Amino acid sequence: MTTNIILSWAWVGSGLILILLVLLHSPKGDGMGGLAASGSTMFGSASSAEASLNRATWACLSIFLSLAVILSAGWLN
Repeated sequence: MTTNIILSWAWVGSGLILILLVLLHSPKGDGMGGLAASGSTMFGSASSAEASLNRATWACLSIFLSLAVILSAGWLN
């Protein structure tokens, strides 16, 4: 029972982190993202930052989907 609760909270947390990571991606068009200035980067180049962000997003997505399958299948009951 406590394992289900812990995994449920981990699932919710990974979902929130996934939302944040998706929102951090640079926009492909000039919509609302064109209003924000993106002058400073933490990495050496923009492509390095984008690649790291893509890796983190895919890792978080795989965690989120794995937990969703485990929790919905009822394998822990």
